[in-house]
Amino acid sequence: MEPAELISRAGGASKLSRALGMKTHSAVLKWKAIPVCHLIRIEQAYSIPREELRPDLFRGVTVVRPEGEGAR
Repeated sequence: MEPAELISRAGGASKLSRALGMKTHSAVLKWKAIPVCHLIRIEQAYSIPREELRPDLFRGVTVVRPEGEGAR
């Protein structure tokens, strides 16, 4: 997923940065790819699977989540 699509789905860069505990939204606007360090928090906050956020990292990998955890 491109950062611009995530920003749109999150309701804007400010909302996304707040959800991630970032001080400003300007860093989000500079992303060329969604940083790995934010994948799990984004997945939890927006129910977007990490494999969808960064398919380049999860190609050919099966992510197994405990029942009741993760994206819905």
